[in-house]
Amino acid sequence: MPRIIPPENLGCPPIRALTFDSLGLIKVTEARGKERGTPTVVNTWGEMNASRTVLAASIDDRLRNPLLAVARKDGNVEILNPCNGDLHFAYSVYGDDGCSPEDNEISALHLFRKKIDDQAERSCTLLTCTKKGDVSLRSVKFPDAHSDSTDDSSPKTWKACGSGEILVGKVDGSENFSVFGGRRVEATIWDLEQCTKIWSAKSPPKDNLGIFTPTWFTSATFLSKDDHRKFVTGTKSHQVRLYDISTQRRPVLSFDFRETAITSIAEDPDGHTIYVGNASADLASFDIRTGKLLGSFLGKCSGSIRSVVRHPQHQVIASCGLDRYLRVYDVKTRQLISAVFLKQHLTGLVFDSGFTGEETAVANTVAEAETEEIMEQEDDETEKVPVKRKKSKKEKRSREIDFEDKDDEENEDGTEKAPVKTKKSRKEKRSRENVPEAEEKDELRSKKSREHKKITKKVKHNQEEY
Repeated sequence: MPRIIPPENLGCPPIRALTFDSLGLIKVTEARGKERGTPTVVNTWGEMNASRTVLAASIDDRLRNPLLAVARKDGNVEILNPCNGDLHFAYSVYGDDGCSPEDNEISALHLFRKKIDDQAERSCTLLTCTKKGDVSLRSVKFPDAHSDSTDDSSPKTWKACGSGEILVGKVDGSENFSVFGGRRVEATIWDLEQCTKIWSAKSPPKDNLGIFTPTWFTSATFLSKDDHRKFVTGTKSHQVRLYDISTQRRPVLSFDFRETAITSIAEDPDGHTIYVGNASADLASFDIRTGKLLGSFLGKCSGSIRSVVRHPQHQVIASCGLDRYLRVYDVKTRQLISAVFLKQHLTGLVFDSGFTGEETAVANTVAEAETEEIMEQEDDETEKVPVKRKKSKKEKRSREIDFEDKDDEENEDGTEKAPVKTKKSRKEKRSRENVPEAEEKDELRSKKSREHKKITKKVKHNQEEY
């Protein structure tokens, strides 16, 4: 039986999603109001430039001074205000070493969350990692939005790999540990405070045919915010692997999903459900405890999925990819709630969990009230202005009769009667205009009759002579 959405579940809850594309644009999509509605694009930040493609993004959606970090293809990292898109601070991860951004692009970015007192300056800490394994941990302070920002201290740097390419980097919920992995690089766990490696995975054994699968991680996520020991990875060989660093170095559980590379994995707050997207636009949910497929999400897209994000408060997930659509799904029914076309190839998205939609709803109600007042004022003005209506023939005739009666009364009093111009009918006008024409026609007829008589006389005379 097909899954059916009840009418009360139609529409999207109040959400705010920021999407990033291959031309460097940041687009803000909102579903406004307390009730369920349709997401629409409300803002677009930046200019179209292929060299400024957004490769990674991270958000700190705190209520006071929220921040958004964006890593671009040219090696620049920007810290923005996610509410209006204002730039706070920007720097390059390459510095003066002369390294080309094309050979060593940023593959991982994380913006740390920190509690800020009312009297403290605004600050943030950023973790970046490039494909060659250059990890940097940098702190930035910006006391005022209009003043120049400065680095708090020299950044901490280390190498996450000796060879290969780092393609995956993820920080756990406690922000004390991180996992890195990639092409020909096994998954490793690092202590961010000590900047040391505390665990490294071991490649799986050969299969039954003796074929060894090369290491190629494409995505990763931690299962729980409080536990950094369990994490899930996706590979180029369409495998999903569960690791537990407290038990063994090899995967505790692994299973295949379709036949294309796993491109994105997102965790659920329950700690045992994951959402997996691949390069053939398949999106499904799994119970990672058993590896059981819970179900596939309906509304299949037509391009590779690049990012899957679970909303921390509402029961929805969002995905985006190369088909240029932002799709929002219901977690329980796995139905497509809404799809927004965003014109460019999308590279990632984040949710702003601080958005409630109440302020915009209030603003909308105020605007509607103002428009209603303006409409009422216009209606009152139209009622006050006299409207000129066309008089009927009867009214005109009655007025003429009244004027004639008045003229008769004046003549009886001894005053001279003014000549009244009567309106002539159309037939009279035509008859007068056609008088000379009729006379000319009569003359022509008389001439013709005379000539005809002469001709007949001649003919008779000729016949008699013959």
